[in-house]
Amino acid sequence: MNMWIPTEHEKYGVVLASFRGTVQHGLPLEIGDTVQILEKCEGWYRGFILKNPNAKGIFPSSYIHLKNAHIKNKGQFETVIPVEDSVITEMTSTLRDWGAMWKQLYVKNEGDLFHRLWHVMNEILDLRRQVLVGHLTHDRMRDVKQHITARLDWGNEQLGLDLVPRREFSMVDPDEISVTELYRLMEHRHRKKETPAPASTHHLFVHVKSLMNANVGEELEVFFHIYDGRENRPLSERFFVRLNKSGLPKSPEKTERQCTLFVDLGSSDLRKDVYIVVHIVRIGRMGAGEKKNLCSVQYRRPFGCAVVSIADLLTADSKDDHLLKVYACNTESEWNLIHENIIKKANSRYNLSGSNTGLAVALQLLHGDIDQLRREYMVLFTRGVSITRKLGFSDVIMPGEMRNDLYVTLEKGEFEKGGKSVARNVEVTVYVLDIDGQILKSYVAAGSGEPGGDEYHSLVLYHNNSPRWAEQLKLPIPVDMFRGSHVRFEFRHCSTKDKGEKKLFGYSFVPLMQEDGRTLPDGTHELIIHKCEENTSLADSSRYLKLPFSKANLPSNNQTLKGIKESFWITSFLCSTKLTQNGDMLDLLKWRAHPERINDSLSKLKEIDGSEIVKFLQDTLDTLFGILDESSQRYGLKVFDSLVHIINLLQDSKFQHFKPVMDTYIESHFAGALSYRDLIKVLKWYVDRIVDAEHQDHIQQVLKASEYIFKYIIQSRRLFSLATGGQNEEEFRVCIHELFMSIRFFLSQENKGTTPVAQTQAVFLRTFPAVYGELLKIFTVREVAGFVRETLGSLPTTVNAECPLEAVKLQCIGKTVESQLYINPDSRCILLPVVLRVLQAHMQEQRDLVMCASILTSMLSLIKKEENGTVEPVVSEEVELIVESLLGVLLRTILEISNRPQSTGSAMRLQFQDVTGEFVACLLALLRQMTDKHYQKLLQAFSSKDDLRDFLLQIFTVFRILIRPEMFPKDWTVMRLVTNNVIITTVLYLSDALRKNFLNDKFDYKVWDSYFYLSVIFINQPCLQLESFSPSKRKKILEKYGDMRVMMGCEIFSMWQNLGEHKLNFIPAMIGPFLEVTLVPQPDLRNVMIPIFHDMMDWEQRRSGNFKQVEARLIDKLDSLMSEGKGDETYRELFNSIIPLFGPYPSLLKKIERETWRESGISLIATVTRLMERLLDYRDCMKLGEVDGKKIGCTVSLLNFYKTELNKEEMYIRYIHKLYDLHLKAQNYTEASYTLLLYDELLEWSDRPLREFLNYPMQSEWQRKEYLHLTIVQNFDRGKCWENGIILCRELADQYESYYDYRNLSKMRMMEASLYDKIMDQQRLEPEFFRVGFYGKKFPFFLRNKEFVCRGHDYERLEAFQQRMLNEFPHAIAMQHVNQPDQTIYQADAQYLQIYAVTPIPENQDVLQRDGVPDNIKSFYKFNHIWRFRYDRPFHKGTKDKENEFKSLWVERTTLTLVQSLPGISRWFEVEKRELVEVSPLENAIEVIENKNLQLRTLITQCQSRQMQNINPLTMCLNGVIDAAVNGGLARYQEAFFVKDYIMNHPEDGEKIGRLRELMFEQAHILEYGLAVHEKFVPQDMRPLHKKLVDQFHLMKSSLGIQEFPAYVRASPVHFTNGSPRPCRNSVPSIISPEGGRTVARRSYPAVNRYSSSSLSSQASNEVSNITGQSESSDEVFNMQPSPSTSSLSSNHSASPNVTSSAPSSARGSPQMAEKHKHSRENACLSPRERPVSAIFPNPLDPAQRAPPHQIGDTTLPRSDPNLSAPDKVRPTPSSWSLDSAKEGAPSFSDSAGKLLCPPVPPRPHYSAGSSAKSMGSQSPVPTSRSPQKTIVPPFTPSPTECQSTSLVSNSPVLSGSYSSGISSLSRCSVSEASGTELPAGDHAPHPLPPPATLPTSVSSSEEPIRRENKTPPPYSVYERNNPRRPVPLPHSLSIPPQTDAPALPPKPHQLRTGSMKLDGTSDPRVPRPRPLPRKVSQL
Repeated sequence: MNMWIPTEHEKYGVVLASFRGTVQHGLPLEIGDTVQILEKCEGWYRGFILKNPNAKGIFPSSYIHLKNAHIKNKGQFETVIPVEDSVITEMTSTLRDWGAMWKQLYVKNEGDLFHRLWHVMNEILDLRRQVLVGHLTHDRMRDVKQHITARLDWGNEQLGLDLVPRREFSMVDPDEISVTELYRLMEHRHRKKETPAPASTHHLFVHVKSLMNANVGEELEVFFHIYDGRENRPLSERFFVRLNKSGLPKSPEKTERQCTLFVDLGSSDLRKDVYIVVHIVRIGRMGAGEKKNLCSVQYRRPFGCAVVSIADLLTADSKDDHLLKVYACNTESEWNLIHENIIKKANSRYNLSGSNTGLAVALQLLHGDIDQLRREYMVLFTRGVSITRKLGFSDVIMPGEMRNDLYVTLEKGEFEKGGKSVARNVEVTVYVLDIDGQILKSYVAAGSGEPGGDEYHSLVLYHNNSPRWAEQLKLPIPVDMFRGSHVRFEFRHCSTKDKGEKKLFGYSFVPLMQEDGRTLPDGTHELIIHKCEENTSLADSSRYLKLPFSKANLPSNNQTLKGIKESFWITSFLCSTKLTQNGDMLDLLKWRAHPERINDSLSKLKEIDGSEIVKFLQDTLDTLFGILDESSQRYGLKVFDSLVHIINLLQDSKFQHFKPVMDTYIESHFAGALSYRDLIKVLKWYVDRIVDAEHQDHIQQVLKASEYIFKYIIQSRRLFSLATGGQNEEEFRVCIHELFMSIRFFLSQENKGTTPVAQTQAVFLRTFPAVYGELLKIFTVREVAGFVRETLGSLPTTVNAECPLEAVKLQCIGKTVESQLYINPDSRCILLPVVLRVLQAHMQEQRDLVMCASILTSMLSLIKKEENGTVEPVVSEEVELIVESLLGVLLRTILEISNRPQSTGSAMRLQFQDVTGEFVACLLALLRQMTDKHYQKLLQAFSSKDDLRDFLLQIFTVFRILIRPEMFPKDWTVMRLVTNNVIITTVLYLSDALRKNFLNDKFDYKVWDSYFYLSVIFINQPCLQLESFSPSKRKKILEKYGDMRVMMGCEIFSMWQNLGEHKLNFIPAMIGPFLEVTLVPQPDLRNVMIPIFHDMMDWEQRRSGNFKQVEARLIDKLDSLMSEGKGDETYRELFNSIIPLFGPYPSLLKKIERETWRESGISLIATVTRLMERLLDYRDCMKLGEVDGKKIGCTVSLLNFYKTELNKEEMYIRYIHKLYDLHLKAQNYTEASYTLLLYDELLEWSDRPLREFLNYPMQSEWQRKEYLHLTIVQNFDRGKCWENGIILCRELADQYESYYDYRNLSKMRMMEASLYDKIMDQQRLEPEFFRVGFYGKKFPFFLRNKEFVCRGHDYERLEAFQQRMLNEFPHAIAMQHVNQPDQTIYQADAQYLQIYAVTPIPENQDVLQRDGVPDNIKSFYKFNHIWRFRYDRPFHKGTKDKENEFKSLWVERTTLTLVQSLPGISRWFEVEKRELVEVSPLENAIEVIENKNLQLRTLITQCQSRQMQNINPLTMCLNGVIDAAVNGGLARYQEAFFVKDYIMNHPEDGEKIGRLRELMFEQAHILEYGLAVHEKFVPQDMRPLHKKLVDQFHLMKSSLGIQEFPAYVRASPVHFTNGSPRPCRNSVPSIISPEGGRTVARRSYPAVNRYSSSSLSSQASNEVSNITGQSESSDEVFNMQPSPSTSSLSSNHSASPNVTSSAPSSARGSPQMAEKHKHSRENACLSPRERPVSAIFPNPLDPAQRAPPHQIGDTTLPRSDPNLSAPDKVRPTPSSWSLDSAKEGAPSFSDSAGKLLCPPVPPRPHYSAGSSAKSMGSQSPVPTSRSPQKTIVPPFTPSPTECQSTSLVSNSPVLSGSYSSGISSLSRCSVSEASGTELPAGDHAPHPLPPPATLPTSVSSSEEPIRRENKTPPPYSVYERNNPRRPVPLPHSLSIPPQTDAPALPPKPHQLRTGSMKLDGTSDPRVPRPRPLPRKVSQL
């Protein structure tokens, strides 16, 4: 068997085809993966993919393409670097990184970047192929690489990746260059990215498209030029385009004929008054409208002009096409001024040539030099574009630029009539002729764009003897043809007669060069017009060249020509690099011809234009040195000055590019071998004169030129040495030494400030460093360094910081450091002390820091460690020197700059930012070069401990600054890693010093604290969190630096162990920081750091016997850190782990278990772990986008944990507000209110000042509570939970009233009233409730394996809710059954959701069972404050009877009890308890019928009170019941439960069977009544259906065997009110007892008159008609006078509050109550201050109406004993009822007995429980008297009008009283039925409002659910506290389940309300309470 052999060369390869890896140990590969190969064996390799080095395996060698690679660290940990172009490597790795991110862009829907990146990636791949193929030229390769790197940088920037430092396109290894150099590279790349430098040259691209709508029918010539409106002159030559008759370019295929580039515009040319001027000339007949056949000769005639400002192009979109308006001049003679008139807007002189005429052109400004444009706009140049030049040279003249253009402008002419009656039509023809008189071909150009011609024809201006043409021509005549050439102008008259001839009548000419070689001078020339005949031949030019040509040149005696009036003016302008018009220049160059003129010529040289000198630079220099060689004594000084002038001329920006020309001249052409002596002599003469000279200007010019003077001196000496073999060497050295002595002497002069000598010194220092390089050509490095050291050392050491010389000195040092001289180590050791001395002085005084940073950067860039990490001795000494003199001052500088307040000016800020970065780079470079030896010397150098302490504090502080995120731009990861590497290395060195010098008795807290603080923030830096990086980036960092966090963690641990007892100094201060370190997700770091907590707990336990401090700090910090995103699940497990951790440290829990304090320790760990569970859940939920149940549930869980387990009030309040914000965002306004109430409860109505907290300002507790109350009320209002808002309004009103703040009290009352209105007027949706089970381990802790009940959103049904939950938990599986899951589901590694709807069980049955309460009010109590919910599941037990399934239909009823009532602080609460009961078929049947009866009653009531829009719901319901009953509905129940077998087998069900029978009879009764109502309202078309229903009803009755209703049914409670009937779901007491009929107060129905069962009697119909058809004038009803008819209240319930509360009042029975009485019910809930004051009460009645005192009811007895007889419970009280009182529904005493006036007492909602109908039905059933007529129930027709009309007699049914819904009833009430107080007859109240009585509280019902103690306190528990300032009664509806208390009389408005009910009834409410002092209350 063959062995696996480690590979030698086959180390790296790329996968060619995908390999699945299906063999044993196979490694799956994908095409394109890169692999590192470790071993090989018979066609197989073993290795790993580079992106996942942990997975190793085998793969076939044939699948791999091998590549050359370089191996580092050969062996087990070797790394392989492919040997290929670094750009290729970078491209490959970058594209791999981009690939993953690119897909993410698609997922995140960033389509734009996705597509752009895709294009760039394709482009890079294409370029990569080009580079790999290797067929590119060197230049092209360079361009491609540049393009690639630009693209890579763009992509990295777009994707937020790191900036790559590069040099020459290759990535730079930061270890191979100094940190300062790295910083400069990064800075350069960053800057390049930020701000491109503004271009200094600009070019205008013009593309002529067409002349729009030009109906000319003739060809056109279009001329463009750039025109300066300020100076009124053209700036450029003309661009010329020919257009055909259609107005389109004549040569469309030749783009260069339509496109041009106006080149070399300076920045100064891009201003508003520079224009593009377009002149258009037509070619054709003289007059535009002439007929075609007149003549065939064509003339150039003016057509129009257009102007556009260049500044407009800067703002317009660059590629826009422009349509230029074309104007024509009004008078042709002004054609030459038309563009000026348009610019000046002289409208009278021009007009639009045609309304639609416009020239379409594309104009675009391009920026940068022309070569750059050629690269960028390659298409433009390859397609063809003509170049249009500037007139004259551009701003920068380049050497080698060849140009010889003569521009001639035909300005104007003055002609005589020539014997004609009208003026001539003159045309000028221009020719250029050579020396032989031959016409030069193609040298006359009208402009660029068209090739030159042999001749040029000017415009013809009609009948004009003084034509002004202003036409510019370009004559590009070669230099060699210039001499002897001339230009001839021929003048012809163009006849407009039939032939249209052009007749010659004269000519002019001008020679181009004068005899002495000067060209025609620039300017305007007046030429002589020589007359001639038409047919004169001008072919022989020699005949006329002898004639004079210009009037300026005429000899004075030639009067004949001077007198000629005819003249012709031209302007010439020569732009030539070879020819000159300057005579002085020519004189100097020809100095040998005229030796006597040398002096003059040298003097005039300074006046010659610079462009003329640079044209002839070499010739001029040769001339100067020639003169010097021949007569140095005579002209030495003058030649020297001329040389200085020329050298300084080249410093000018316009000519700076000629410096290389001079350099080349010195190197190659200069031949003055003897010149050096004269140059040194003159220079020394000047230097010696400096100190005494008055005027320093000229000397400064000389010193400015010293660089080139030295170049000439050195080159001259070298030439001399070559020629003579090195003679006079010593003499030369002496001369130079003497020269430097003179320089040193003048530099050593001390000057005050800005004296001329100081300025001269500054000038010399600026140029001095440029001389070093020249001196090195002759002198050794050490000699030159000596010169420099002595020269710089001779400078006076001024202390004057203001002296400008100091800055110049520093600049000189800077240039010295950057010079070749300093780079050489030999000279560096000589210069370094000088440099350091100057630098130190400047940095100590914080002057010129930018320059200092630059110098330091350059110095440190030169210091490098060798490859193997060693340092050369020379370098080591340099480092030592720099550390000694600069380290301290460098640290101080960084500190000062960093702490400086940032100035507002952005330039200053940028400058400081740059400086900080450079100084930081310098510090890092210096520290990186330091070795053990350097650190030892540094630490030994400190003379005292204090100095060392200060140094350590300083360096730690600086390191903290370096770690700041804002220190470097965010994409400078490379720089940050280098920084961290240097920091950790330095800290390791310095920690030794810390241990040695600051421990035990020398312990210094500040240094140690600084050390720990630095370590912690070091570990927590974002750039070291490797987990957040891509695998490739992480791998690179780990290979290069390792995980620096672990190194620092180990160092912290080691230092902590050394502290010993000093650890106590850092407890609890370091708990937070160390906790932050342990939250870093690095296992090794955690293992090292977690044990420190044990240590802390141990030391704290020793010190104070507990570790409460540790616990408190740990918990506080944990919250803030985890909410920032730190920590994870692993950390929680690790913290709680019992498994020993990796490494030598046992787990935290294990350690704690060994301690004596283990119980409290383990408890702390458990608490912290549970807190972490919740915090992790919270954080994970908060990452999601929208607010959902998860977020809210999580926050609730955390909030409760802080409250109950940790008792951390501040954190609790913080999370209350977080939860509040979540609710608001989700628009859960009710939940938001309940949440804020939690904070509100924590506050008292006190004046205690509260600090500023969250968004609350500093204020008193009272003010904050007031603000909270108002906010909560507002949210309750928005959540339509108005009842809760009312309670808070009342509490606030009480507060305002107690402080007499009536303004706010008024507002509060109005707000309360508005809430009542909303209850009655606004629609409230009834929510649905859903039970949700979360099963499986994948749910967060707060949900896992728990069940909740959730309140649904508005309109949300089960399907929508289920979908919402599945969206919130996308990985969850919905369970399809409702059974409880088993353990496998609980433990599953998945998420299961079980959802079904549940029914709320209202707690507050009192309101719901009370008749007459409107539905709007009841709906609140049905769905609010619900603790219990029900879910019914029907099933069959035993065998199912197919004929009658009711027999076996059981119901499984699940009741869920929550930990808190809904709604609350969350939309869902956990189920605390579930109860399961089974409901038998019989009980089920009872419930079904009860519910149906309830539904029928409700519909009938709504129909009666006309609340229905139509009668259909009632029709459908009646039909459903009657039809079902006929078809076996009720009959099935009879079959099932009324048969003998069932009764025999279930004797215990006798009572229930009776109850069922009673309900069936009751249903028949309700149906009968319902049919009567239906008959009244049924529309005509449904009459047949009604008749059918009546017939079916008779059938049903007969099937039930009902012939006539028994008495108990007739008296049974079929009572209809305008409120909805009570639900009867919860209790199943029977109405019929076996003993006989008894009325139960559960439901109160009016008695029914006897009528036949067979038909609906007319009596019933009549009653119905009275009820339904009575007049709408309810006011009449309410205003009726009392009736004398009386009736004894025979019912023993007449005065019982329990009964009266549930019986309806007649007022409420009336179908339509008047609007003004509608609010009466609302007033029942008002507090005393809202009740009407006595002013609206009726006056006390006369004595006859007063009633004798009778006790209304002995309410002090408990009412829950059913065995008590009726008289024991309530004594009957006779009473007289007026219709009014019946109407008002309040029992009163007889009118004759009189009446006591008492205040109105509406029951408040939270006290009305005493009248609970439920308690009557289920607790104390009271037997009625035997007579049905004497029962408690009122008659069937509750309307007062009906009562009156039927003349009720004594035996008529009695109207029972109830709580009134109006105020008027209370006004006539003698004693409120709620009051249990007796008042004697004579005890009349002196005041209409006697003090109220306090009621004894009745005992609560045994069936009433009492809330358990262990429940989470409800939100309103605030009211249960005894509040010393303002006691507030307990609101039942918001805190605890309702008790059956009798309602108390509220206090009078001016009295304080009692805090709680007194059970013994002893308190005397009449004794007034002391009132608190009033105080100022915050305004609403």
